[in-house]
Amino acid sequence: MTRVTIGPATLHLGDAYTLRPTLGFHDADVTDPPYKFCATGGGRYRKKRKVFDQIVAEQLHADFDMAVIDPMLCGGAIVFSHNDQLPALLPRLNGHFHRTAVCVWQKPNPQPVANKHYRPEIEFYVHAWNRGYHPAGNMAELLRVSRIGAPRGPARFGHAITKPDALMTKILTNVRGETVCDPFMGTGSTGVAAIRAGKRFTGIEHNPAHFETAVARITAAVAELGRADAA
Repeated sequence: MTRVTIGPATLHLGDAYTLRPTLGFHDADVTDPPYKFCATGGGRYRKKRKVFDQIVAEQLHADFDMAVIDPMLCGGAIVFSHNDQLPALLPRLNGHFHRTAVCVWQKPNPQPVANKHYRPEIEFYVHAWNRGYHPAGNMAELLRVSRIGAPRGPARFGHAITKPDALMTKILTNVRGETVCDPFMGTGSTGVAAIRAGKRFTGIEHNPAHFETAVARITAAVAELGRADAA
């Protein structure tokens, strides 16, 4: 296991299921865990886009153990979810948190593929919270639908399912408290948004390549914050 501290951020290279219970209470867990969906098919479209092969190679389609979201370890949780995971995720969160809300990321640039389903023009995330950790923000910031384009090319930072910075900035605006943990950190998008929001961040990632990308991105975000404070 590797641990790197960068200003108000602490990043762990290791297994989320082992590490998250040892990291103590955070005001919010904000995470994009592996989805549960069929990653086969796609026809000619898939052959030209190796992102699907990356999803399979990194097991990003193989679901996750929802017990990692522990209401004793966080005041609130924001969990991204594939449509097919919602029937299991919602009862889990409803049964352990005071309230929940289903929110939507709507993409104006969805991939032109359906794979015997609907096109992936929306993705869901569930915000669950206990008393005292209800969503933050003004009326404009408390909208449950965000219309933001999916990242393409370099903006993915070498990851198949990177969430856009603008979306994570919006989400972190709705997070109450000062400490955020992401058990499935990926390339650090949650951490970058948390640092920019003035919060302390803890991230866990098991893939060494993505971990190094997260270290670089969050180092840059901390430096950016320092320059802003000095101005």
